[in-house]
Amino acid sequence: MSAVLDLLRRAVVLELALWRALSRWLRRRPDVPSGADAFPYAGAVTPVIWAFVVVSAIEVVVVHVVVPWETLRWVLDVAGVYGVLWMLGLLASLRTAPHVVDDVGLRVRSGTSVDLVVPWEEIAAVRVRRRSVEGSRTVHLHSDGPRRAVSVNVGASTQLDVELRTARVLPLRRAGAEPVQEVRIAADDAAALARRLRAGMEAAPAR
Repeated sequence: MSAVLDLLRRAVVLELALWRALSRWLRRRPDVPSGADAFPYAGAVTPVIWAFVVVSAIEVVVVHVVVPWETLRWVLDVAGVYGVLWMLGLLASLRTAPHVVDDVGLRVRSGTSVDLVVPWEEIAAVRVRRRSVEGSRTVHLHSDGPRRAVSVNVGASTQLDVELRTARVLPLRRAGAEPVQEVRIAADDAAALARRLRAGMEAAPAR
């Protein structure tokens, strides 16, 4: 019973978060603190989501015309419109919650599902490197002998490796309770993010 309640709670939290993200997107107010630098990561999946939105919108119109029973047509119309709005909310969550670099360090995000802060003092090195990730999950744990890395991927790939100074247990579901030495993330402009992080690492001792 507790597992069912936890699943229901997470579903409600996700639903509310998507509607908030859609509201932010419509108002053009991304969740980026004042003075912080934003680095988007949704470029690879944006065309795919838009394709689903367009096809679903067309499907709503077709169903409305084809279905002859008024009550059923009304139910399907509501479900179809809700589905279109849900996908727009998903896209909005990715667009309004970019990675952020500020005085604290790197804030890694992926829509409503990931929000992880890596402080400057924990970043040892950054490398631009494209990696493919198998599966559809956003967070993956990789093991190479005793060394572990966690990927926060978008479109089944990551483009930037962030090496940690010491192994750390990350507060991420599906990352497990084992410490990891590296965080791999997606970024539309991985080179620009790497440059910003390296500049921040050089300035970090002065903070």
